[in-house]
Amino acid sequence: MRTIGIGVVGMGWMGTVHSRAYRMVPDRFQSEIQPRLVICADEVEARAIDGRRRLGFERHTTDWRRVADDPEVQVVSVTVPNHLHLEVVRALCDSGKHVLCEKPVGRSPRETAEIARLAQQAGILNFVGFNYRWAPAVQYAKRLIGEGGLGRLTHYNGHMFVGYASDPRSVLSWRLQQSLAGMGALGDLMSHAIDMAHMIAGSIRRVVAQKETFIAERPLETPGEGDHYSVKTGGPSGKVTNEDYVGALVEFESGVRGTLETCRVIQGPQSEIGFRVHGAQGALSWEFERMNEFELYLAGDKQGQRGYRRVLAGPEHPAHGNFGPGPGVGLGYDDLKVIEANEFLKSVATGVQGEPGFAHALAVAEVQAAMARSWKSARWETVVEVD
Repeated sequence: MRTIGIGVVGMGWMGTVHSRAYRMVPDRFQSEIQPRLVICADEVEARAIDGRRRLGFERHTTDWRRVADDPEVQVVSVTVPNHLHLEVVRALCDSGKHVLCEKPVGRSPRETAEIARLAQQAGILNFVGFNYRWAPAVQYAKRLIGEGGLGRLTHYNGHMFVGYASDPRSVLSWRLQQSLAGMGALGDLMSHAIDMAHMIAGSIRRVVAQKETFIAERPLETPGEGDHYSVKTGGPSGKVTNEDYVGALVEFESGVRGTLETCRVIQGPQSEIGFRVHGAQGALSWEFERMNEFELYLAGDKQGQRGYRRVLAGPEHPAHGNFGPGPGVGLGYDDLKVIEANEFLKSVATGVQGEPGFAHALAVAEVQAAMARSWKSARWETVVEVD
């Protein structure tokens, strides 16, 4: 049995999800890895105390630096707002901790590049919270395409529509402020859409993009309370300083053409990340709101029998059997985080860098940088390395 000491920095919703996920790894994967929840940190003391009491950490703190300095901690989840990513990860690299950081890993592509450089120089293992890629149906799609099941790919359409800010009374959370989040929908949502596109269809060569902020002012949030889904009536308001929407035409290195689109104020979709990929021999589509199924079209079917078929995820699809014994026994969001935590801890236990790491976050950031340049140039921009 290999015991690995765990620290979590940031005990809001995402920090609690990470903490629960670590606890579930030995049970779901019958793993020889034993996560030990050592210390959790949050500047709001009540959240730090709640993390210790409710989730089973041995101790808590309001100073995240104590996590970096703790000799009993080997790995740390970083789930704080984007503006703290660089400072926190730098300290963790200096102390030799392995790091799982939530996307987009920094406020900007340059910060992402700096974080990736720090991790490489420190020789620490790293991971990124691109959790949607771990849905069994998505992993199966990746395998099917890799085996040539859809033939040569021709086009790809990806999106992430989450209406968490669709109500004008939604509070001005840190995600809507450039000084704290950096990018808006480009960092918060498009990062997932780009990562999924990279995994399914390969690297992106060039883009042409647009953006829009549809709701310019919102109520100020109460510090330490609620989350980015919270709404508030009355009181002072503030200006939204980053984008609500991003849309792009994309050209992949392989020659695949497609689109990527994200929005945080859309009406209708609640949490809809998905893709539709087409090849010479078939097509496949998946949506997170129905994450335990996908639609598959195979051109080899007989005439008169062609059309999309609904396929339920089951034990034949990667990792599904660790959660349910049969098709239609569905997984949820937290289960994807358990898979993610298991993959990260396996990387730490074996000493082998896993995927997705900071190098993958940097590849996503390079596409984001090209999209941001296209906003200004109003033309196609080539994806290049970030300085």
